[in-house]
Amino acid sequence: MFALVLLAVVAGALAQRLAGLGFGLLVSPVLVVLLGPFDGVMIINLCGAASSLLILSRVWRHVSWRRYFGLAASALAGVVPGAWLASHVPEAPLEICIGVLLVLGLLASQRLDRSSWRAGGPVPMVTLGVSSGLMNAAAGVGGPAITAYAIVTRWEQKSFGATLQPYFATTGLSSLLSKYLFSGGHLPALQGWQWLGIFGSMLLGIVAGDLLSGRVPPGSVRRIVVLIAYAGAISTVSKGMLELTLG
Repeated sequence: MFALVLLAVVAGALAQRLAGLGFGLLVSPVLVVLLGPFDGVMIINLCGAASSLLILSRVWRHVSWRRYFGLAASALAGVVPGAWLASHVPEAPLEICIGVLLVLGLLASQRLDRSSWRAGGPVPMVTLGVSSGLMNAAAGVGGPAITAYAIVTRWEQKSFGATLQPYFATTGLSSLLSKYLFSGGHLPALQGWQWLGIFGSMLLGIVAGDLLSGRVPPGSVRRIVVLIAYAGAISTVSKGMLELTLG
């Protein structure tokens, strides 16, 4: 069964390198089912931050630091309540609510994408940044809210994907630290060879993404981003419904 964890990590790191996000969205359902909800999301936070830091060295020159600081500051305001929810609220109802809100947000964003209207100013940045931080800490899926921000602001894909790397490193590490403190110092109980396998799979996915980077058109990458966001939202709802049914 651990081979499924490694396969999911490879796929998540590959998506992260190509589209700028996707690690948590692809890995979360697998790790939560196999390793448990709290441990699974903690590992996602850690590996997502690590993969983002590794990718950052390759995309540094395309990062929009002004947008990064605005989004990161907003997200940090949502990380603490998200970590508290993950530690104290039953996960299934929380995941269902988060997934439904993600789907509604993406549908609204895509409708706006077909119009000539363009969002600007601090309101969408703060609102969606806080939402992303909360969802990243609570369920390991902070990407869809940021995807919605990119759509409504018409953010160019190369800069968007690059800026997400320091952003996800910040939210991942802060989510991990917050949940560690709220849980009284709990850490995932993995053996040394399992940690090595996870990080090795993450590196493999990043290298594969490097080889494919530049060969995929920007429009296709953006569609991949949106599809990943929908997949993450739907999988979050499905997992919550399954837990309610079985529990």
